[in-house]
Amino acid sequence: MTDLDELLPAIAAGDAEAFGRWMVAAEPGLRRSLRGFATQVDTEAVLQEGLLRVWQVAPRVAVDGKGNSLLRLAHTIVRNAALDEARRASTLRESARDDLDPEALSVSDPDPFLRELIAACFDALPPTPRQLLALRLQAAGGVHDKVLARRAKKKLNTFLQAITRAKKLLGECLERKGVSLEAT
Repeated sequence: MTDLDELLPAIAAGDAEAFGRWMVAAEPGLRRSLRGFATQVDTEAVLQEGLLRVWQVAPRVAVDGKGNSLLRLAHTIVRNAALDEARRASTLRESARDDLDPEALSVSDPDPFLRELIAACFDALPPTPRQLLALRLQAAGGVHDKVLARRAKKKLNTFLQAITRAKKLLGECLERKGVSLEAT
């Protein structure tokens, strides 16, 4: 494989074309490295999130002379993201299993005040992130992001970035309104 570090100065300078060329060469290997997580996490989402993180940290990456510095960092980033997602999914499954008491199951309405705060923050989102997040919420996990992106006439990466931005803005708005998003 070619040493992709030759593209690093241009990427660090913010050259999106250089990063695109880097991604074309790096993506197959990164995707293969996530195969072991395929049954536990949405590897496509992990890969997209990892590539976004790589783009963000690329200006601070120093070439170490061993070759493919950014690619080696990218492998670490996507692996750690996949591990985090797998742990989170496993924790959710385990806690759901532990908490499940068939005799105690009941449906209750969420706090109406919290519902109002969430609705107000959702309505305050910029139009595109709000629209794309609404599309994803309506799908309720039953439709892959690739399909949702196609329906919205967006590239998958653009769709995922808008979802990430919407979630971040929604969380910040809720925090400003006094809602703690920390897990207890």
